[in-house]
Amino acid sequence: MLYTVLQMKFIDEVKIKIASGRGGPGCISFRRESMQPRGGPDGGDGGKGGDVIIKTSRHINSLVDLRQNKRYAAASGQMGFGRQKAGHDGADFVLIVPKGTIIRSPEGEIIVDMTGIDQHLILKGGRGGKGNEFFKNSVNQAPDFAQPGEDGEELEVKLELKLIADVGIIGFPNAGKSTLISRISAARPKIADYPFTTLTPNLGVVKAGDYSSFVVADIPGLVKGAHEGVGLGIQFLKHVERTRVFIHLVDVSGMSGRDPIQDYLDINHELKMYDESNVDKEGFFPLSSRPQFVVLNKIDTLDFDQLNKLSIAFKKIIGHDVMSISAVTGKNINELVVELARQTMKQEEE
Repeated sequence: MLYTVLQMKFIDEVKIKIASGRGGPGCISFRRESMQPRGGPDGGDGGKGGDVIIKTSRHINSLVDLRQNKRYAAASGQMGFGRQKAGHDGADFVLIVPKGTIIRSPEGEIIVDMTGIDQHLILKGGRGGKGNEFFKNSVNQAPDFAQPGEDGEELEVKLELKLIADVGIIGFPNAGKSTLISRISAARPKIADYPFTTLTPNLGVVKAGDYSSFVVADIPGLVKGAHEGVGLGIQFLKHVERTRVFIHLVDVSGMSGRDPIQDYLDINHELKMYDESNVDKEGFFPLSSRPQFVVLNKIDTLDFDQLNKLSIAFKKIIGHDVMSISAVTGKNINELVVELARQTMKQEEE
């Protein structure tokens, strides 16, 4: 079976300033033509300032490109001309962000969540000023004034990206998450035998055989107390909020000195505690209620009897069979990828 994952650079928070364009000023002008001895006002209107529009793209998965500049602005409108010619409107500025980006005020209030929408007008450009021709009337037939253009709007915003992944790989540090994603992908995350080797999520797109592609995220290791900020804390717990299915990877080798069953219970406890902290959030769907594939990893370190005994113990707790793999040797990896593809397709249909 062929399956590929594309790795993507990841930046999940950026602060920037955005500004819409100023409206162009109206023109003060009078006709000066040989066949029109009385002349008259003919100043045109100024152009409208450009808007700032937020637009999502499926082709980017990080905010890294927005770190290049701290301010993004639309163009100002052009001033009006004589002969009643209006100035050109200023060009809009379109800010491209990944799906799942939340736009917040400096105080943390949500301005717009770009998860379910493709684009949003966030700042309107200033209106163009009226030229002096507009102000001509029976009382004042030669107005010598025009309107200035309206100012644009400026706003400081915080962009926060929460991963939109079909599958999130969770588990204790050194459970083998990075090894697993490197086994099923072209990604090459840092792998070492100490905690918190992975400091940023690895995100990829998996295509398995004839099944539809799906996005998988390797979430950096959680530990007991993560919901209170222990270890990497909620810095990455927030990224599992939008995953549909979890791979709960459990290290069964014993080399960590921890009990695999207790690891499983501790991680689920952290998910429940995080749920309790966010239960009042609009649209929040509890992490502990989502489908979990409990996958026993590093089975190459166990003999048949040890693995069988552990699998039975997990089945008693969970109520169903668990999957067993070795991310190092590749044992049962194909079966895992196929099952995940099936489940993500099922979730889409529901």
